[in-house]
Amino acid sequence: MSGKLAKAKGFKKSKAGTYLSIGTTLFGAVSVVKQAKAAKGEQDKLQLLDAVVSAAAIATGVALLIRDLRRLNSDDVLAG
Repeated sequence: MSGKLAKAKGFKKSKAGTYLSIGTTLFGAVSVVKQAKAAKGEQDKLQLLDAVVSAAAIATGVALLIRDLRRLNSDDVLAG
């Protein structure tokens, strides 16, 4: 069981895992956009604020993942 867990952690720190994480994070942006549109239509300021905060969290998450991806790429250059 711990072998599978180690593989999963290794995948998460790989380029493919990072790209997958970026994709799934950006996929979450679709629901945030829908939430923002609905909040705007209903003039619900609290729901709109929630959408803005969620969008900021998504942007921060993607920025962190891109930073990790750049680090992975720089490690490859040094190893090669």
